[in-house]
Amino acid sequence: MAASINFLNFYTGVLAVQQQRAGLLANNIANADTPGYKAVDIPFDAALSAQLADPSAAPATPQYRASGTVGLDGNDVSLDNERVEAAQNGEQMIGAATFVRQSTADLITALRPNPSGT
Repeated sequence: MAASINFLNFYTGVLAVQQQRAGLLANNIANADTPGYKAVDIPFDAALSAQLADPSAAPATPQYRASGTVGLDGNDVSLDNERVEAAQNGEQMIGAATFVRQSTADLITALRPNPSGT
């Protein structure tokens, strides 16, 4: 029997993956000047699928980015790219959190008894 995924489970998974990704992006930015550091990220779709299948599972395993240009010191972090990724991830987190907040507020309103009796 397939497990049911409601919107709260789905968006909890989305926010968990985006939170993990935010930490990885921040770590990439923090190590932009570290010689030999390689930028890491998680594939969002695969991480979300795993999170929805088993919410108690360990976080997704970060993977090295293949698209980075390696500098003379062996570091492949592009601050511009990391900032863009971090901003996009942040906007997606805000969107998901806003959707959950509004949806739960609407659900509470719908379940609240009508004092006028109509």
